[in-house]
Formats: sequence, C-alpha cells, structure tokens
Amino acid sequence: MHEMSIAMAVVGQVEEAAGPGGVRAVESVRLQVGELAGVVPDALRFCFELVCAGTVLDGAELSFDPVPGRARCEPCAREWDTGMPPHLCCPECDGAAAELVSGRELRITEVRWAPEPQPESQPEPQPQPAVDRE
Repeated sequence: MHEMSIAMAVVGQVEEAAGPGGVRAVESVRLQVGELAGVVPDALRFCFELVCAGTVLDGAELSFDPVPGRARCEPCAREWDTGMPPHLCCPECDGAAAELVSGRELRITEVRWAPEPQPESQPEPQPQPAVDRE
C-alpha cells in the first residue's frame, strides 16, 4: 500500500508550506491524480486521515481531480485515451512506439488554509449618566 507513503509526503509538504507557527489549521487539500499513477483514491483518503491526526491538517478534507491517461503515437502522431488497463498500441497504425502524454500526474494543486480566529471584541464602555452636584 504505497498510498501511506504518498499521504505522508503530502502532509509533509503542506506542513512545510505552512511554516513554523504560521498556520493553525488546513481546511482542504486538492490533488491532481492521473489515471495511470496507480493510486487508489479511497485508500489514499483513508491513509491521509490517519497521517493528519495531530497535525495542522487534522480534519482537513482531501479531494481529487482525476486526469485521464492519454498517449501519442510517435510514427503517426495520433493521440488516444489509454483507458484502464492502459491500451498503449496506436489504434490507427497499431504501432507500439507510444509516448504517454498524461495520466501519471500526482501533485498538490490547492491548499486552503483555515482563517485565523478573530479576537473577541471587548464591549465598549457605556457612558455614565451625568450627576448633578449642587
């Protein structure tokens, strides 16, 4: 289960970006995950929740933007969706010299920091009624 090491890397990068003493909490993290990256989103979400415990990411939501696998045939330049399992032979010329164009992505695309808590305002002192001293 390499999702645990991926979750640890994501949490480590976000904590590093938060800096020491800078951010108190993270609301959400969005990842771009390619179809061919070999990541199981539910397993990664489970590991992410475990790794976040006790960090600034505790309770943060993890979401994914899937990226379809695409390949390009070098001889005829045709592009196609690879699908899963990936079909890497060109559907046009049946050539096997394909280049992967997309689908291996695994990157953090967005981190939403929780807003800083606002200090509670103190009640304004009320004016005292004037007292006549005659």
